[in-house]
Amino acid sequence: MKVLVADDDADLRELIAFTLMQAGHLVVKAGDGPAALRHFGAEGPDLVLLDINMPGLSGFQVCETIRARSRVPVMMLTVRGEEEDLVRALGLGADDYLTKPFSPRTLLARVKALLRRAGMESTAPLAAGRISLDLEEHTVRIGAAEPVRLTKLELRLLQMLLANAGHAVNPERLLTQVWGHRSGGDRQLLKQLVHRLRQKIETDPAAPAVLRTAAAGYKLVVD
Repeated sequence: MKVLVADDDADLRELIAFTLMQAGHLVVKAGDGPAALRHFGAEGPDLVLLDINMPGLSGFQVCETIRARSRVPVMMLTVRGEEEDLVRALGLGADDYLTKPFSPRTLLARVKALLRRAGMESTAPLAAGRISLDLEEHTVRIGAAEPVRLTKLELRLLQMLLANAGHAVNPERLLTQVWGHRSGGDRQLLKQLVHRLRQKIETDPAAPAVLRTAAAGYKLVVD
């Protein structure tokens, strides 16, 4: 699942993103209301987590705009537990709310419950072309070949590339998705991970036909 996390608290935003990525979700991050709406339109997330108090546009305003366009599940994040705020959020179309502070376990449990209520909880493999990725089993299958076991980092990388199959994904975005804020933008880490993944999915890793290097980053070819 792709999750949009919108919160102006950078530390909390990174913690939420890392927690969700550890659980196998793709994450798009925004630090203010206008950025949240831009990412929503560009990325098409499956779930939105919105802080109520954001600069530019409040979480209430963003929620109202999103709800006018889509029925995507929305969870509001707030440091205030006032009933008036909660009633307003639900009245604008939010599906759930979570009061700060919260633990990673609580966040994941609430996200899972919200996706289940929305009928979106699924363990079905992700697939594009001849490539099928099983998030539960941590395996990838190319065509009729036997499934190949992946490490957690390889799984995250392939999941991100598969979600953007046929399009180049820039290294910075891949670094953030795979390692979170801890990567420090180290492209050598990414090159090494790409090399290891090619050893598992390419017929000839020296002449990659599936995971290719593109001018803008890396691209998964699924034809």
